[in-house]
Amino acid sequence: MELKEIAFIHTGFTQKFGIPRQSGLVSDEIGYIVFTEEFRNPTFIDGITDYDYLWLLWGFSKNKPLEGGTVRPPRLGGEKHMGVFATRAPYRPNNIGLSSVKLIEVKQTEKDGPVLVVSGVDMLDGTPIYDIKPYIPYADAHPDARGGFTDSLSKGAQVKVEFPEELLTKLPENLRQSAIDVLSQDPRAGYDRGKNRDFRLAYHGYDLVFESENDSLIVKEVIKIL
Repeated sequence: MELKEIAFIHTGFTQKFGIPRQSGLVSDEIGYIVFTEEFRNPTFIDGITDYDYLWLLWGFSKNKPLEGGTVRPPRLGGEKHMGVFATRAPYRPNNIGLSSVKLIEVKQTEKDGPVLVVSGVDMLDGTPIYDIKPYIPYADAHPDARGGFTDSLSKGAQVKVEFPEELLTKLPENLRQSAIDVLSQDPRAGYDRGKNRDFRLAYHGYDLVFESENDSLIVKEVIKIL
């Protein structure tokens, strides 16, 4: 089977570091799905605005091939091995990702045709989209299901973020809260926690430089990327 890109998504994440580990964790993070020329006819999305959420099937376009059958989830400190099919690790036999995003609107553009504006994205800028399916609540939601090792991580997983006002105002107003939310997910891998060094997160054309202190992340610089 050959997969073809039906679209590409544009997001504020130009590097893998800092991308939310799951879709929906940062609800205000916006993405723009631009269809390839073959799929820009509005008939392909007729009825899509009747749904609040969509499933996106997409490609991990910057990953190395999987070696062996196990991975080391960063949330477990990068030390524990688990079977790849028991995790959502990005390194997989087929580099396919799955995300549930909220459909905000469909923008009609002269250049690119209909563009889907979605929120809660967890994808690198320029990620190829292979398929889009509607999220159906009665079939897709299982709120009482067990979540494996993530059950112990899902609650209280956020960290405190100290973002000085004079640095926060260097960001456009519409990015300020989402930047804090992205940092609050603690983008560092488990094995990097406790290290006394600066971290740099590329975010919507800015570099956010931060360090950790007493289980908090402290932003030190906001640098606009030219």
